[in-house]
Amino acid sequence: MIPCEMDSKIRIVPINTVDAAFLERLATCLEERFLATAGVERSLIVPRSALNSTRAQLFVSTLTSKVQRAHPEVDGVLLAVTDFDLYKTSHRFIFGDADDAQGIAAVSLHRLRSEFYGEPGDANLLFQRTLKECVHELGHAFGLKHCYNARCAMYYSNSIFETDNKMPHFCDACDRRLGRARNER
Repeated sequence: MIPCEMDSKIRIVPINTVDAAFLERLATCLEERFLATAGVERSLIVPRSALNSTRAQLFVSTLTSKVQRAHPEVDGVLLAVTDFDLYKTSHRFIFGDADDAQGIAAVSLHRLRSEFYGEPGDANLLFQRTLKECVHELGHAFGLKHCYNARCAMYYSNSIFETDNKMPHFCDACDRRLGRARNER
């Protein structure tokens, strides 16, 4: 793990209702992964009317814009966590997205849930999948690109199987890249 600057913060913004204990556990794990302060902010209410009515999904840029407007202070990286199914231009769906220039990331729990695939709910599996995708998107927010190592958190997941195959941390090469990216900031 590469240490962040001492003032690095990860600010988790729940969208609508996301289990508080789940988010606190996530914050603790992200602090360990990034050696940064992680905390849960107040919930941001995003109405269902914000969804694309044809797709029944939320355009990720709509979500990140709303989060940035609600949290305009430049104080760390924002991480939106939502139950809405997300998409972006040229993608049917995404597990998450990030913008390092804006310092924002978003992760959707929708397709990380076992129930989406017709399986019984599994709280631990949901947490592990969420942690992996949050580490991935925060990696982007801190300047990392995709990795070719299928076990690395920075590997691009086209499916839930690829998410399940990843580790919830970076490979050694991405860890070094993260350190260099942070030193350049």
